[in-house]
Amino acid sequence: MKRHHLLLLIALLVLGHPLLAQKKAPVKANPLKQAVQQTIDAQFADMTELSDKIWSFEEIAFQETQSSAALSAYAEKLGFKVTRGVGEIPTAFVAEYGSGAPIIGIMGEFDGLPGLSQNKVPFKSPLHAGAPGHGCGHNLFGVASLGAASAIKDLIASGQLKGTIRFYGTPAEEKYFGKLWMLRAGLMDDVDIMMDWHPADETKTEVQKGLALVDFLVEFNGQTAHASGDPWNGRSASDALELYTNGINYYREHIKPTVRIHYHIQDGGKVVNVVPDYSRLWVRVRDTSRDGLLPVWKQVEKMASGAAIMANVEHKVTLVSGVHEILVNRTGSAVMQKNIEALGAISYTEEEQAFAKKIQEANGKPLVGVISEIKPMEETQEHSMGGSTDVGDVSWVVPTIRMGATVAPTGTPWHSWAVVASVGMSIGHKGMGYASKALAMTMVDLYQNEVLRNEIKTEFKQKKGDYVYKGIVPDGPPPLKSGY
Repeated sequence: MKRHHLLLLIALLVLGHPLLAQKKAPVKANPLKQAVQQTIDAQFADMTELSDKIWSFEEIAFQETQSSAALSAYAEKLGFKVTRGVGEIPTAFVAEYGSGAPIIGIMGEFDGLPGLSQNKVPFKSPLHAGAPGHGCGHNLFGVASLGAASAIKDLIASGQLKGTIRFYGTPAEEKYFGKLWMLRAGLMDDVDIMMDWHPADETKTEVQKGLALVDFLVEFNGQTAHASGDPWNGRSASDALELYTNGINYYREHIKPTVRIHYHIQDGGKVVNVVPDYSRLWVRVRDTSRDGLLPVWKQVEKMASGAAIMANVEHKVTLVSGVHEILVNRTGSAVMQKNIEALGAISYTEEEQAFAKKIQEANGKPLVGVISEIKPMEETQEHSMGGSTDVGDVSWVVPTIRMGATVAPTGTPWHSWAVVASVGMSIGHKGMGYASKALAMTMVDLYQNEVLRNEIKTEFKQKKGDYVYKGIVPDGPPPLKSGY
């Protein structure tokens, strides 16, 4: 009997039993991926210090003088060749190392948002009342990306990888969309693949399209008069503004659920006893695709003329800029997903979780703390909602791989004081380091595998089809002095 069992076991080993076949040899770790992680760990203290500096600068779109200077100086210190003031934007820059193909790019943003200054505490407490703050975590964004680029630079310098690594310092993502002018200048035309990430309240590969949008200004010009003494001699620009916004709000009933329309009244008159001769508002229209966006945009623009006729005033519409939805590259995203899964979830201390729960309590959210578990890669939705970004335009010029990394407690309202508080302390710092590693590991795959690069490019060409990219951007230089 024993002899029979022994013969059966030998037969199974020789022929291959399904159960036995399930046991695979452990996957050998890629030494270059281990190397980039070690480089980022060694630089992490410097990265944290730099991100905190940018956090403290509190600079908004096109005014990121200190932030850009600090980030570009750090790039030079790391050994990159830096070109400043690109795309007609003083705060935009490119940092490059290496030569030849492939050229892998990586983007970094660093602008804040107005009115969000906040101390590093889990309750609303402005650091500088009325000042800007990093409510989108961009103090971490550029630093993490540059850290990843630096890790790749070291491998190119040592001859372990071949090609060029290029970091793009991209200003004004929150307003005006600085990447549009960088694209117009052709600064990304020769890039093989672009890397991107964004601070978030969860860690995942980003495979949703977001929203296309367009921004434009509407100005009404009338005739001033005494509001009580001779109002019949006046033509109110504010009347036109009110008629216009009422028209927009009635129009909402007749647009698709994927459309979003926002407006911000920037000037509605100065005093109550004067018929105002000038009014102005900023209008933003969004949809899940540029094709859906275009007819709504043109209709909302036309409505301004109707308001002007009814109020008997003149009007002017001025294009600010607009962005495309993201052209998702799932081939590249799958590579990113594997590297995120290899890194695993971020761990947090009891103190960090306590901080997170206080943030959640202050915002009326479930007290679940920070959750960074890695989920399977999502299906790309036809109509994915959410925000918009000028990364969308980049993705129509060069194949783009994206991820999000946890830098704030689960459920944190974005563009809020709560994000500012989180990205200025250890929860944000950990997410920054994590993103840097995941980006660098994915770039190792791209440099080492030409077949993979070609597959990513093939998907890009198939999805783009015969569409010829044209940015929604007015002629002339960027509006550097327009402010908010």
